[in-house]
Amino acid sequence: MCVSISAGERKDEVQGNIRLLTTDEQVLALVLTPGATMCPVLPLLLLLAALNSESTASLPEDSTGLKFIVVFPENIAYYHPDQPQNKAQITALHDNTVFTITPYNTNSYSKTLSAGETHEVKLDAEQDQSKSIKTLKIVSTKKITVHAINQKNNSVQTALVMPIDKLGTEYFIPPVPKIQGTTDPLDMVTTDVTERSPFKLIIVSADKHSEVTVEGAGTNNVSLQPYEIAQIWVKNEEALRVVKANQPVAVLFGHTCAIRHNCTCGLLYAMLPPAKEEKLKFYIPPILAKDAEDQTFLLLSEKDSTIGKAFDPDSPLVESAGTVILYRPGLLLTLIPETDFAACSVINSIPNVQNFAVIVVHKDLTDGVRVKSRPLASPVWQELKGTEYVSTNVLLESGKNVIWHASSKMAVYFMGKTGNALFGNPAPIISKTPDFRGCALSPEIVKIGEVADGWRESVKYCRDKEMELVSFPNAQLQRHIYDKIIQAKNDTLQEVWIGMRRSAQTGEWYWLNKDPVNDTNWKEGEPGTVHDGQCAIMSLKSSEDFGWGDEDCCKAAHPVCYSRLVLLPM
Repeated sequence: MCVSISAGERKDEVQGNIRLLTTDEQVLALVLTPGATMCPVLPLLLLLAALNSESTASLPEDSTGLKFIVVFPENIAYYHPDQPQNKAQITALHDNTVFTITPYNTNSYSKTLSAGETHEVKLDAEQDQSKSIKTLKIVSTKKITVHAINQKNNSVQTALVMPIDKLGTEYFIPPVPKIQGTTDPLDMVTTDVTERSPFKLIIVSADKHSEVTVEGAGTNNVSLQPYEIAQIWVKNEEALRVVKANQPVAVLFGHTCAIRHNCTCGLLYAMLPPAKEEKLKFYIPPILAKDAEDQTFLLLSEKDSTIGKAFDPDSPLVESAGTVILYRPGLLLTLIPETDFAACSVINSIPNVQNFAVIVVHKDLTDGVRVKSRPLASPVWQELKGTEYVSTNVLLESGKNVIWHASSKMAVYFMGKTGNALFGNPAPIISKTPDFRGCALSPEIVKIGEVADGWRESVKYCRDKEMELVSFPNAQLQRHIYDKIIQAKNDTLQEVWIGMRRSAQTGEWYWLNKDPVNDTNWKEGEPGTVHDGQCAIMSLKSSEDFGWGDEDCCKAAHPVCYSRLVLLPM
């Protein structure tokens, strides 16, 4: 087992044969005592969100949070002393988002972003990062996403920060991929040579003291203080299967510097998702194996077993009661199960590399995919054989790219390419609620009021619930609202108030939300003259027409209350 390192208070202690000297946010020195074997000092791109709330073992509904800590450790790719580029991209979802950034060993500063804007934080790299662990703390007043990038020459690793309330207490450990020169042949694996060292688990406690057990042929127990980090070798003879903790933790799986090609090595890591024991479906786009078909493997991990197998493009559907990771040289990609398909993701491109998105969607719903506000331009859809799904790759523009679906859910991966190597991660999930208008941050709410009263009283009833009497000025929105009303109404309800009435000054009809009166759905013979009803009522007698009529505003009827959709700016 490797040692654990805390980014907390200063301490001078000996753990086994390794002496730790740490301060608040950096390791000052690792002093080997005689006979010691040193585990490399956190050679990973470690991302941890520190949000003070309880977590569950369920997979995240979205990838947003309020508090984050990002750790950028040593990157020895290519064995060159070149300084790596460490940076984090912060994207705001709401206006007036104020966040405070605290880089390691420097003063804090604050930034304010509007909805959809992105701020990039760059950290200076030190020549010898084996004696320095750089951290970046981010605390925001409103939800944000954080994407971190660790780059050195053509070795790039990216990862998505997950808030602690999206983390879990149990994780399944994948099998180690067969990598010539790193893990194969087995007799060359050693802790003395970086590129020949075993794969590792990186376990990070959240904001509470954590008791962690790593189970396999034997059992490893680790006690971690808040934000403390432990590294554990994943050796074949130990057959490690599962990580269990009494408090939420983050778990990463990877290698310090795995061989890629031409005797070069690069950082290689993936963040594991919390364990789920029900059978899940994973649809694998063949584009992920392109140009490396004979080197692409699937790493499946379940509660009691692991298996690694070559990817077969004729069998792109894999079912597993656990985690599936795709490996190819330079890439460990956690695959998205069908249960985690989403309606909207945001990707910020990385300068000076090729950026693209890989999209998986049902074959009958490809027309609903949008990038920013536009449909895809002449996409080439590739069938996932034996399934109802297809996939395509989309080149991304510089800056922010909002990828969303108008009526369904899909899987979206952010991918990049440097030299012959791919890198990437599942795209940040902003929303799982499809909407024809865009990326829904807060879905609309349609509620039929419990009280039957006059139109004026119905307006107050909805406002008291921080909603409004429904206004739907265009035909597409009307059909959308009708579908929601059908789901909410009971069989006895015949009529409901909507947010339209006549002007007492002009006699013209107007919507409460001030939108122009364009598309209407008046029943035959309606509306009457200015001497007839002054308020608009909608019939629910038929689920086909939802016809409108004018009515005496004092008539008792139930209101349709409405809470507006909040969209992410494109």
